Amino acid sequence: MRTERTAATGLGLALLSAATFGTSGIFARSLIDAGWSADAAVAARIGIAALVLMVPALIAVRGRWDVMRRNAGTVSLFGLLAVAGAQVAFFNAVRYLPVGVALLIEYSGIVLVVLWMWVAHGQRPRRLTIIGAVTALLGLVLVLDLTGAGRIDPVGVLWGLGAAVGLATYFVLSARIDPEVPSVTLAAGGMAIGAALLFALGAVGAMPMRATFGTVEFAGTRTSWLVPVVGLSFVAAVVAYVVGIGAARMLGAAMASFVGLTEVMFAVLFAWVALGELPSVVQAVGGALIVAGIVFVRLDALRRPSTVETPTARDAEPALR
Repeated sequence: MRTERTAATGLGLALLSAATFGTSGIFARSLIDAGWSADAAVAARIGIAALVLMVPALIAVRGRWDVMRRNAGTVSLFGLLAVAGAQVAFFNAVRYLPVGVALLIEYSGIVLVVLWMWVAHGQRPRRLTIIGAVTALLGLVLVLDLTGAGRIDPVGVLWGLGAAVGLATYFVLSARIDPEVPSVTLAAGGMAIGAALLFALGAVGAMPMRATFGTVEFAGTRTSWLVPVVGLSFVAAVVAYVVGIGAARMLGAAMASFVGLTEVMFAVLFAWVALGELPSVVQAVGGALIVAGIVFVRLDALRRPSTVETPTARDAEPALR
């Protein structure tokens, strides 16, 4: 019963995380269209979020600095790949692709998660998981609508694939890190490291850091640049990362990554409402297949509850931390 409640809570948190992450594209698009570079938008997003989370992150650790020293390498990797790398790649993908398409390419990273759990931890995917992955990827192809009238920019696809690697890292590290590291501390530490790297690269000219501070076009209206910046930092970073890390710890990397695919549905919905990017019928069918794929994977998890990476299971496997 406790495992079922944990899974239900994890699913709820994963959906909330997906919805808040799904807002990042529309906030980022308004800044980029106003003259911001993708790198500056990412740096502002995670830099402000890191500052907001720093005090609760330190309180959560409560002086247990040995825990942070023991996990410094993992937190650094989380910040470099799962935060900075994934977001820079995604925001650059949004420069060339519709928000929903960029997200769908990014979420092909679920295949990398399944492969990693198989190769590194011996969790060979069962039939329903394989069916779910194939169904979801077929949905991905349909949503991309490669045979439609719109052209898919290959540069955007490459950036999207880079985001897929970062996303896979996010789910794997969130699920496997030492449970003594609070979720808020992992999120704050990762974003602080990611922001420091981006600002350092910007300072030496390795990354363009362009920003404008006038009005921007957002959801069909002119508004202050602060609106999308606050949305990116608080909604799409603070809430999304803290809640998402908690969900991955409850559900495990593979299941959390599949549920995270609903971010695509939320992003397409938000892009439709805010940007007028209406999906085609083919893309709608693809979205339905993605949801079906998630259902198959969830059914497989229910058939084999002992393999779900619950907190208890992780505590019994210190060698994996």
